[in-house]
Amino acid sequence: MIATILLSFGVLFLAELGDKSQLMALTFALRYRWWVVLSAITAASVLVNLIAVGVGHFLGAALPTELISLCAAATLIGVGLWTLRETLPGSGGADDETPAPQPKSRSAFLVVLSAFLLAALGDRTMFATMALATKNGWVAVWIGSVAGMVAAGGLAILVGVTVGKHIPERFIAICSGLLFLYFGALTLLEAFATGVSTPIAAVLAAGLPALAAAILLALRRRAGTSVAERDVAEEIAAAPHQAQ
Repeated sequence: MIATILLSFGVLFLAELGDKSQLMALTFALRYRWWVVLSAITAASVLVNLIAVGVGHFLGAALPTELISLCAAATLIGVGLWTLRETLPGSGGADDETPAPQPKSRSAFLVVLSAFLLAALGDRTMFATMALATKNGWVAVWIGSVAGMVAAGGLAILVGVTVGKHIPERFIAICSGLLFLYFGALTLLEAFATGVSTPIAAVLAAGLPALAAAILLALRRRAGTSVAERDVAEEIAAAPHQAQ
């Protein structure tokens, strides 16, 4: 049993390295508290791997993968747009004098849990767990696969927390929002553009965050111009009173 646990741990940990799920963990760690992200990843890993080892490829064949991918992409894109919205002047975000309040732990947990759960269903790591469970004890495979996924996510969270301490809050928010949009677009392409290779899909997915970055820059410039015009108008209005 110990050998199976170690085998499952190694396979899942290596499969997660550099995978979309690990990059999502890093991105969420930049946005939310690390312990909320880690607990949500743990819960999602327990559920996904329990499904994989319990029902195997029968459930995998019946999963509505396109619908799941659509829900996952919508969740990621929604989080990305909301994060970018908070970086605009006047939204109470990083540009304002009063910092935006941190999301409640419960809501952050649900966001991370739903995103990871939807992204992991039908992913290559789930099929790897299924393959291991066909030839090994399902309990040992389940324990090892959960530990492997949590370890890979914990490594990404550690990197995110370490990097986040040395980066301005506004820059983190913008990068996080753009990354969420990228993962959402990539999830859609992987699900519906099956004829597109993975490298090409990775390049095409960058179009959505690039468009969002251009719109965000235009809105920030417009907001900055409005503030400058308002300051000039106030100075002109105050000039006669100062002359008297």
